[in-house]
Amino acid sequence: MTSLPQDGLEEILALAPVVPVVIVDDVAHAVPLARALVRGGLPAIEITLRTPAALEAIRAIAGDVAEAVVGVGTVLEAAQLAAARAAGARFAVSPGATPRLLDAAAGEGLPLLPGIATASEAMALIERGARFAKFFPAEPAGGAAYLSALASPLPQLRFCPTGGITAEIAPRYLKLSNVVCVGGSWMVGRDRIAAGDWAAITAVAAAATALRP
Repeated sequence: MTSLPQDGLEEILALAPVVPVVIVDDVAHAVPLARALVRGGLPAIEITLRTPAALEAIRAIAGDVAEAVVGVGTVLEAAQLAAARAAGARFAVSPGATPRLLDAAAGEGLPLLPGIATASEAMALIERGARFAKFFPAEPAGGAAYLSALASPLPQLRFCPTGGITAEIAPRYLKLSNVVCVGGSWMVGRDRIAAGDWAAITAVAAAATALRP
C-alpha cells in the first residue's frame, strides 16, 4: 500500500489557526486577496477548484505573493493534483479520500490533506501513514463533540475541520487536542472579494488569527 505524502504539511497547517477556503471568480482578485490575508496573519490559503479561474489564481499568488503558502482545494482526481502542482500549489486538500486519489498523491509528491467524516475513513488513512486529515463537513458530520470523541481511540491523526465553521464556532474546535487548525470562508465572502474590500478582509483575517487559544 502506497504511503500518503504529508511532509511539510504540519508546518503549513500550524502557520495560523485558520486556513481561508477561497473561491476565486476573477484572476485579477487573486493577488490583492492573498496580500490582504497575509497582512491579517493568514498565509496558508486554499484556493478551491470550483471556478475556471482557480488554477490561474494559484499561479498568480505563487508568483507574486512570496509570503503566501498557496494550496489547492476541492481536489477530486489525479489530473487536478498534477495541474495544481504545476501552477505552484504547495499543498492540496480533498473533501474525501479514494484509493485512486491517494495513490495519485503519492506519485505526485504534493502534500495532501484528505477528507474524512467517519472513524473507519480515518483508520484507512492511518493505514496509509497519514498524520493529518480534513474533517468534512465538520458541523453536519457531528461537530466538535464528534471530533473530540475520535481523539482517544485515534491519537495518530490530527485534523483541520472544515464545513459550516464560523468565527463563533471555531474556538470549540481549536481547543481540541487533535485539531491543528480549522478551515473557513467567513473572512473571504465572494461579495467582499468582488467589491475589492481588501481592508475589511485584512481586518477579519486578523480577528481570525487571534482565535488561537
